[in-house]
Amino acid sequence: MAKAKDLVIVESPAKAKTIEKYLGTGYKVRASMGHLRDLPKSKMGVDIEHGFEPQYIPVKDKSELIKELKTEAKSAKTVYLATDPDREGEAISWHLKELLELPDDKARRVTFNEITKRVVTESIQQPRDIDQDLVNAQQARRILDRIVGYKLSPLLWKKVKKGLSAGRVQSVATRMVVDREEEIRDFVSEEYWLLDAVLGRGDDSASFTARYYGRDGKKVELHSEDEVQAVIRETEKAAFTVDSVKRGEKQRSPAPPFITSTLQQEASRRLGMTPRRTMSIAQQLYEGVEISGRGSIGLITYMRTDSLRLSDEALFAARDYITAHYGEAYYPGHPRRYKTKAGAQDAHEAIRPTDIQLTPELVRKDLTQEQYRLYRLIWGRFTACQMANAVYDNVSVDVVSAGHSFRANYSELKFQGYTAVYEEARDEESAEISNPLPSLSEGETLRLDKMIPDQQFTQPPARYTEATLIRAMEEKGIGRPSTYAPTISTITAHDYVIKEGKYLRPTPLGEVVTGLMKEHFADIVDLKFTNRMEEELDEIESGKAQWREVLDEFYRGFDAEMTKAETDLDGVRLKVPDVLSDEVCEVCGRQMVVKKGRFGYFLACPGFPDCTFTKPIVVEMPGKCPKCGGKILKRTSKKGYVFYACERGTDCGFITWDVPTKDFCPACGKTMFKRSGRGPLKSFCINEACPNFVPEDKRVYKKKSPEEKKTSAKKGGTAKKTAAKKPAAKKTAKKEE
Repeated sequence: MAKAKDLVIVESPAKAKTIEKYLGTGYKVRASMGHLRDLPKSKMGVDIEHGFEPQYIPVKDKSELIKELKTEAKSAKTVYLATDPDREGEAISWHLKELLELPDDKARRVTFNEITKRVVTESIQQPRDIDQDLVNAQQARRILDRIVGYKLSPLLWKKVKKGLSAGRVQSVATRMVVDREEEIRDFVSEEYWLLDAVLGRGDDSASFTARYYGRDGKKVELHSEDEVQAVIRETEKAAFTVDSVKRGEKQRSPAPPFITSTLQQEASRRLGMTPRRTMSIAQQLYEGVEISGRGSIGLITYMRTDSLRLSDEALFAARDYITAHYGEAYYPGHPRRYKTKAGAQDAHEAIRPTDIQLTPELVRKDLTQEQYRLYRLIWGRFTACQMANAVYDNVSVDVVSAGHSFRANYSELKFQGYTAVYEEARDEESAEISNPLPSLSEGETLRLDKMIPDQQFTQPPARYTEATLIRAMEEKGIGRPSTYAPTISTITAHDYVIKEGKYLRPTPLGEVVTGLMKEHFADIVDLKFTNRMEEELDEIESGKAQWREVLDEFYRGFDAEMTKAETDLDGVRLKVPDVLSDEVCEVCGRQMVVKKGRFGYFLACPGFPDCTFTKPIVVEMPGKCPKCGGKILKRTSKKGYVFYACERGTDCGFITWDVPTKDFCPACGKTMFKRSGRGPLKSFCINEACPNFVPEDKRVYKKKSPEEKKTSAKKGGTAKKTAAKKPAAKKTAKKEE
């Protein structure tokens, strides 16, 4: 009789495939495809009157998978629950144990901070019991968010509009965006002036620029043109003399390794990735990618973390790599260890490559473009954080004239250090002048070529980008690593916030809902209160607080607010102001407003129902119509499909599903197009008279051969393939509040 295999349950098929390869024939690895048990969607599912008892039910459409797992668990000697190493992963393992009716001695919990053979085989030898404190912390979060959502949302439906949603973290994030917009509206701009002196040595030397600093050694700001002209008058006939020349060495240290929030911020700034997309690609890199000659390997450590801790093994590997590839001078002489901020959970290491020897270029051919770009970012940041400082030669010159000081600074890179590998992106560029300076001596007289006054006005604070909103949420303790990305996705999906370019702006709906919340549910949208709730969840995790007591304390205040709000808002219906457009109704002449339907935004006459005229919002695309040279407009069909057409409509007749690009064909000069979809797709010419013309049947990717399909599946297609075979095991997104 064949020996029973141990069963290992993970969350995704990609991870299952990689781990099964590492563990060998004695183990069978299955994927749960996320949660198999959860609160019902049709009702609150929490018995508030009896200690907030949750009413969990099996996830709809997963009955077949549950049945299969029960059968396999029954025949297995041991069931290893190997879901993700965080609160939600712990909760999923607990749900699996309960759902599969596993006794304590049969259900063992294992976690993998990285999906490598060494860590997987070591971890499976060191199983533990399920951490009930972690489970309770996740239960408390889930129930808190369920109570807030299922109590508040119906109130918003009655008082604002149907289909709205409220949430403990999403409402605070929306408030932050609304508050920033109010700051911008209330901002009063103030005038100030910059004054630059263009100076030189002798008659033929190159000039340099020094900026006005102040008077008598003290910094002075110029607030009006009169003040600027007074400085110019006082210095126009006076000598300009070098007062001091300070030369020194300035060092810059590398940024620490990535944690979840900084990875999302940097990927947004550098790669233009949304936080949700960043986490999706990072999950792929963590779970395993097929690498030529080495099989499936998890390339990075677990990506939901707020810890800056790095293992000794990783630090020593970085030292060996840096000294071997860059030289001893590029290593600081000792490992750099970074201090994790107070309040962080510190459950896992920082995000780093699992093997520094697997450089981005070495694995590039095995990765998609997005995987490569994100892996290169993570690999570079980790490697740089263990390298020597960058060294700059710094020169600062003060020039005086009639008691006024002008200052010039210049820095030049002397030693690359960590910048040879990685340099952190910045949200805003510095306005400080930095140009090469001639060799100057104290007491030397300079030539004044000209004065350049420049009127400026103070600017309001910038709107949040996804990156800066995540940073602000992290700084204020709003949410945790697993919640940043889904929170931003939620507030944009519910139309509380829209993205204009890279900036987030609240919609009138977002402002109305936030106003209601601030007036009637001050605690829910109070940043400090939300931060305290996160701290209490951390205390539940550490065993210092009881989850039912935390929920009870919260609910007493929340229930009182709900009762008062329903009384105060009795008979009240809040109107969301329309957003006016520049377009005029072609039927009645009213100024049209922006509305949102099931297929996106459109323009509508505000005279509805008397006037029902609507029209699509016109988005002009790059390039010109290849038939008549007119503008190409982006359109949406009645079924919600995007297509592109000439602005002249039927007079021209040009229409296509392909996306116009800013490129022009080198042969005929007409606009090039590309197939719709993600990634850097190749552009092509659609002009039939052009020698570069690509027929329509050649504009799609050729069908893959069986061998190519097999290779593609190894590179990440496994999840799709599994879902297609087993409809009941369709993968659902991991729920993150």
